[in-house]
Amino acid sequence: MQWFGNRFKIFGRLRDKRAEEPERAAAQAQTAAETKTKQESDIQERGMKMVIIAGLGNPTKEYENTRHNIGFMAIDALADKYHISVMDCKHKALIGKGVIGGTKVVLVKPLTYMNLSGEAIRAVVDYYKADAESDLIVIYDDISLDVGQLRIRKKGSAGGHNGIKNIIANLKSDTFLRIKIGVGEKPKGYDLVDYVLGHFSKEELEVMKESLENVDGAVSLMLEDKVDAAMNQYNKKSKGE
Repeated sequence: MQWFGNRFKIFGRLRDKRAEEPERAAAQAQTAAETKTKQESDIQERGMKMVIIAGLGNPTKEYENTRHNIGFMAIDALADKYHISVMDCKHKALIGKGVIGGTKVVLVKPLTYMNLSGEAIRAVVDYYKADAESDLIVIYDDISLDVGQLRIRKKGSAGGHNGIKNIIANLKSDTFLRIKIGVGEKPKGYDLVDYVLGHFSKEELEVMKESLENVDGAVSLMLEDKVDAAMNQYNKKSKGE
């Protein structure tokens, strides 16, 4: 009797396993279909025009709200306004895909640290087969401009900025759109590294809020291929220039 009881238990387990097999097969098929759909979507995206908007900065909490991270702050502001999640870790960066004013964009925050920003930018440009001359906008800090002042350029040298220098080296070109955000000139006696890695004061952060709204306006015009209009509207000269 015990032998029959064990046999029934074994048969029962076999029936349970057989009952589970269709569910398991269905789950595997669904996973495979989702993977295929994502792969097809990625392939399709790589052939579509997408504008890459990259803000330069340093990762980790200690660099938040520092002058050198104003590029990250600009990306965060755009992400918040247009409901784009910049949490996907790819190409040595945090990226997020969305739409701004009818144009598909990829928001990028390199995780390579500032001096190697070009490695992430090049990886994203290559992946999306983008034309860096027209489909890339880089946002970063500039100590030669007053706090909050914008300067839009179509091309140019690094101007002493190591992040831009590395991007130029990786792209092998200095022709790409950029928005420079002024963080103020280094005071006399200050070490440059300490200054750019220093945090904004409360007063400066208030100025930066308005500046980031202007960045949004400039980006919107640039996405409409109105770069000259953006330059005319936002390249305001500071006093004494």
